[in-house]
Order: sequence, then C-alpha cells, then structure tokens
Amino acid sequence: MSTATRHEAAVEQVLAAAAAHAEQADEAAEFPVAALDAMRTTGLLGLLVPAEHGGGGGGLGDLVDVTLRLARVDMSVALIFAMHCQQVVAVVRHADGPFAARLLPELGKGDVYLASVTTERGKGGHLLSSESTVRQDAGTLTIDRDAPIVTGGQHADAYLITTLAPDATSPSQVSLVYARRDQLTLEVRGGWQPLGMRATQSVPMRLTGRVPADQVIGAPGKFREIVAPTFGPLAHIGWSAAWLGAATGALSRILHHIRDAGRGQFDPSSELLLTRLARVRGRLDLVNALLRHTVAAVEGTPDVADPSTQLLVNSLKVHAAEQCFAAADEMVELVGLRHGYLRSSPLYLERVFRDLRSASLNYANDRLLLVNGALTLRDRQVHLA
Repeated sequence: MSTATRHEAAVEQVLAAAAAHAEQADEAAEFPVAALDAMRTTGLLGLLVPAEHGGGGGGLGDLVDVTLRLARVDMSVALIFAMHCQQVVAVVRHADGPFAARLLPELGKGDVYLASVTTERGKGGHLLSSESTVRQDAGTLTIDRDAPIVTGGQHADAYLITTLAPDATSPSQVSLVYARRDQLTLEVRGGWQPLGMRATQSVPMRLTGRVPADQVIGAPGKFREIVAPTFGPLAHIGWSAAWLGAATGALSRILHHIRDAGRGQFDPSSELLLTRLARVRGRLDLVNALLRHTVAAVEGTPDVADPSTQLLVNSLKVHAAEQCFAAADEMVELVGLRHGYLRSSPLYLERVFRDLRSASLNYANDRLLLVNGALTLRDRQVHLA
C-alpha cells in the first residue's frame, strides 16, 4: 500500500469516527475519544514525522489538507489534530542528541498524542514569557505547572510544557520541556463548558513530576527560537485550515440542501440567494488563497522570522478568523431560523457558528494586530512575502 493510499484510508477512518460521535461530543463537551483512537490505530498522528523515523513524511500541505477534511465534519477534531501536529513539528525540528534519536521513532509510529501546555493564569496565552519555575537537580527537572487551558490534556500520552529555565534571570528565558504522561501526576482543576470548540475539552490542569534534564526541546531558555520559525506558523496555519474546513463543510451541506430537500424553501434563481451565496463563497476562496500562499511562503523562505513572512503568517490567522466566522454568520441568515439557528437541523450550522466564534479569541486577533503594526513600521519598503 502506497503512503498516499495509507493516509487516505487513515483519514477516512478518523472521519467516520468523528461523524458518528460529533453531536454527542458537542452536546456533553466530551473529548472525541473514538476519533483520537482512530488517529492512533491508523498512525495518522505520525503524519508529519519524517519517513526515516518511521513517520508519514508529510509537510505543511498535508497538514492543511487533512485538517480541512476533518473540520468539515467536526472542527474540534480538526483542531486537536492540527495542534498535535504543531507539537510534533517542534520536536522534529528542534530536538537533538540521544533524546531526539529515542523520541522521533516513537512519534513516527503515530500512536502518541501530544498536548500543549503553554497557557498560564497570569499571562494567558502569551508564548514568550513564563511565570512557572522549574528546579534542576542531579540531572532531572522538577516541574510544577498550573495551566488554565490544556486542550485534550486528560487524554494526552505526552506534553510539551513551557517553563522558565532553571537559571532564568528574566521572564523571557523560557524552555520547552517534553514530559511523558507516566512521568507526571495530573490534576484536573476545573470543568469545560464553553460556547464552542466543546469537544476539545480544554480543561485547567496542574502537572507535577520529574523528567530527565535532556528532555528540553531546543536550547534551555531559548523557546523564542522555536516560536518564530515553528510554533507560531504551525499554529496559525493549522487553526486557519480548521476554520476554513468548518466553513466549507457548512456551505457544502447548505448547497446540497438547497438543491435537494430545500427546493420548497429556496428559489435557486433568486438574485438575493445567488448574491448571498457568492459572498460566502468569495470569503472562503480568499481565505483558501491566503492559506495556500502562506504555506508556500513559509516553506520557501530561508528565514521564517523575517518580518514580511511574520506579517503574512499573523495576517492569515486574523483574516481566516474574521472571514470564516463572517461566512458562517451570513450562512445563518441565508438558511434562516430552522436550519441556521436550531440545534436540531441536520445542517448543524448552529454548531459551526459557535465553533467559529472562538477563532478571533484563540490567541487574540488584537494581540496579533499590535505585533503586525510594529512589524509594519520596521518594513518601510513594504516587502511582501
């Protein structure tokens, strides 16, 4: 079986599991365990691990394509997958030495789900600083980490955790530490009852334990060097693919409804209907074009931290969040109360609307616009990536 065929079969299995449980997972704010189990058993979690380590050998384009497809069925499942891939790529690119030699084949099997622990109560989701100390002693790091949001934290097999470096003298000297589940004691410190993204089960957690000191990803205190080329771009590309997939899936269901069951409600020759459909489709095509261009720019530049590329990556996140939610809002208006607002509709547009409302808040658009404003002032010649 070819690699492409194997990936296709894996995605189909995950899609089937996600579709079977999406409504219940959203209703109860439960983690999509069946979908994650399918990702593990098919090895899909190893998609972005290089083939020489036993992984799928995929790139950013593969991440986008798979995330888009998953989000058409369940945006929470797509976000879980995309965020896991962000963690995997951080390990692939920045882990080194004997630890990397041990870890990459494990990740390549595709049955290890990685969760991200980067939020803190005092700083929110700001990545480049930390308030959490770690103690180094006799070749081990002692972790005591309190995080208000850990997506899928109760179900992860391992974690990438941001902390201050042991000898840090400023809040910006942040390390990224890998910890297996069996190296930690986990305490869930609250529930998860959000408006949307309900199946991500992003609960508050405290993680304590001791890990070998060589389980730091990258240089100690140098997490900033991982954020610019890897963490930031992978997050914004993966999130944007999930938002776009959710919106395109919703539009597809609406179009089938108009063509089939909805002929008594909709007149396919209506100028108002056609104009509204054109606006929705136009928003999604614009996001898709920006997403694909950003992937090409990130893969093609020797320096992802270059201001023009950083501006593009941040703009992708902002515009994808705004345009996909605006498209969902217009789709609600288009199909009306019964199919746009009621939870009982088979179009489940109401769920997509709730999910996409989170997009601008998931690492706030306002924060990225402030960064882009400062970057714009530095680029007087207006170089476009």
